Amino acid sequence: MSTHAINVESLIPLLAGACAAAVVLLALWPLLIPDKASQRAERIIKERSPALRRARVTASASEERVSLGIEAKPLAQLIYERFNLVSQADDSAIVQKLQMAGYRGKACLVTFLAARVVGPLGGAAAAASYLSLLSAAHLSVAVTWAAVVVGAIAGYYAPGIYVQNRIAKRQLAIRRAWPEVLDLLLICVQSGMSLDSAIKRVADEVSTQSIEAAEELTVLCAELSYLPDRGQAFDNLARRTGLDCVKAVVTSLAQAEKYGTAVTQALRVLAQESRDQRMSEAEKKAAALPPKLTAPMIVFFLPVLFAVILTPAVIQVMRL
Repeated sequence: MSTHAINVESLIPLLAGACAAAVVLLALWPLLIPDKASQRAERIIKERSPALRRARVTASASEERVSLGIEAKPLAQLIYERFNLVSQADDSAIVQKLQMAGYRGKACLVTFLAARVVGPLGGAAAAASYLSLLSAAHLSVAVTWAAVVVGAIAGYYAPGIYVQNRIAKRQLAIRRAWPEVLDLLLICVQSGMSLDSAIKRVADEVSTQSIEAAEELTVLCAELSYLPDRGQAFDNLARRTGLDCVKAVVTSLAQAEKYGTAVTQALRVLAQESRDQRMSEAEKKAAALPPKLTAPMIVFFLPVLFAVILTPAVIQVMRL
């Protein structure tokens, strides 16, 4: 009993020294890391330069035009032609999902369809390779084939899951920047600018905050220039984004184009609604934070608290 108590007492200075070193390291951590505030400030100033904003929007638009004309990878094109995937290329649902994810042009469609063909083979091969590493477990043939089938199914759905994830991220970026887009559009329209010029200017200004919103507005401005039906351009914007807030604005702009009504009041109301909706979503996430923190606090905080409280009592009992 006494030897064990001595060993425990000898660990106390080591633990105290480790805690002191950790506190000192935590206090000196900001000094050890180089301050990059000036670099961030310079970068923000450069990004807010009007000339650079116009250059970046122009570059993104030129990249969009180039991406529409490039050819797919030779392997993807070979799989597309060999498996005769032309019928699937006519599926409007697939094209719409790719456009919502920011992938436009035939090359992206060919690559996606080829990935759905190669995905099951890759998933099955990955599952078989993993099972070969577990050969010592003596798995049955049924379990092996089931794992291979599950890998093939996962490989088939993997491209769709990836595209769906890109859609969610792109919609989130557009939704966050949309109130500012409406405010800037309202200011431009009230200043006497035409709708096309206002959209082009807003796409230029919002590029520093959301590249996704700037890309969609740039495409909208281009479609308003060459499509015979301007309402179709607004409908295409709503279809590419898939957001209710964008659909409401598109409806207002289409009605203004059709009937010649003023859109300033509608834009003001829609901007306020978008801002209120963004604030309500933030409040909802803040309200859901305490229940999410309950499990981590129980798992990580309470055991440490009990150890700090009970360790002196345990030491005293071991000394007896």
